[in-house]
Amino acid sequence: METIGDALEYGRTQANEHLTSTTAQALLAHVVGRGRVWLFAHREEPLPPEDANRFVGLIARAAQGEPLAHLVGEREFYGLPFCVTPDVLIPRPETESLVDVVLDWAKERNIAAPRLVDVGTGSGAIAITLALKLPTAQVSAVEISWAALSIARQNAIRHGVANRVGFVLGDLLDPLIGPFDVIVANLPYINAEELTALEVGRWEPRVALNGGKDGLFLIRRLLDQVPARLVPGGLLALEMGFDQGERVVGLCRDALPDSRVTKLADLAGLDRIVKVETR
Repeated sequence: METIGDALEYGRTQANEHLTSTTAQALLAHVVGRGRVWLFAHREEPLPPEDANRFVGLIARAAQGEPLAHLVGEREFYGLPFCVTPDVLIPRPETESLVDVVLDWAKERNIAAPRLVDVGTGSGAIAITLALKLPTAQVSAVEISWAALSIARQNAIRHGVANRVGFVLGDLLDPLIGPFDVIVANLPYINAEELTALEVGRWEPRVALNGGKDGLFLIRRLLDQVPARLVPGGLLALEMGFDQGERVVGLCRDALPDSRVTKLADLAGLDRIVKVETR
């Protein structure tokens, strides 16, 4: 493997159920520090032996199912790059809908400095994005994993909001008193039995995926805490599994009976967000 073209061909030949040609190209682009378009325009460019060896190693890991985000060390969320390690959940495109819900709500209400908390912040993607999009907001982020919280802080520094997001180690809302105008959460919602059969369980922290017997254990616990911490006229936004919509709506109505509860779909048309507006 002496040239960029050789590496592209090698990546193509290694494709399997876990590794696509597109992923192989992304790995090569990462190794050489160039964009994918550049690769095809410079197929005859020499590939240093150290880069070739590194590429082969990454291809082998990808072929075993290791996520691309772990191999390159980051994932884009809401158009922003976020550092990702095996200590945090890899940000998903569907979670961007949570950010949209909060931004739309804040715009409609015209609240100058909303008090926001992101529960189970993981990589910090939600909290940091909201801090960037709402520069006068007071943002807190809670996480039970110290390792994940460390990654979130690194991402906050990277995006210049480390002085505007308060990171707190703790379980759900336990370490915070409030009150908050907005509580947003993408909590684990995969049920424990399904998780054992999912490939994702091999590579991402189980604490960020395991929602208990029916997938709703942590959502129930959070809803027990929300009434005492969310202001009248406030917003609760929850991500959920595509088949959990009616159950989560029911739980929200039980916990916050004097509220407007709306179920929202993601770009694929699947139930993904429950929006609760208190009165």
